[in-house]
Amino acid sequence: EAQFVESGGGSVQAGGSLVVSCEASGFNFDDYNIGWFRQTPGKEREGVACIRSKNEGTAYADSVKGRFTISRDNAKNAVHLQMNSLKSEDTAVYYCRVHYNGMDYWGKGTLVTVSS
Repeated sequence: EAQFVESGGGSVQAGGSLVVSCEASGFNFDDYNIGWFRQTPGKEREGVACIRSKNEGTAYADSVKGRFTISRDNAKNAVHLQMNSLKSEDTAVYYCRVHYNGMDYWGKGTLVTVSS
């Protein structure tokens, strides 16, 4: 079964930077696209960034384009999200996701709080 463990969340002031990471296990990490999503209370989970298998490309939500950078380390089964110029509206729980064997697998999330 695919599993993720997210880490790196915390509190930061607006304009600051933070890196969140997730480590994957239970599937052949190199072969799958990995996404970062986020959710705030009362709102649907939204896609933030995605990175293709074997580092073949990335995509970003318009709201984070130019501020966030997704990367992966296939040797360590890890995906990172570098977040710069953070805004209060980036406050959310951030999750990793993989679509594997016809199902979505999610981590438990890591909380990012941006204070203005």
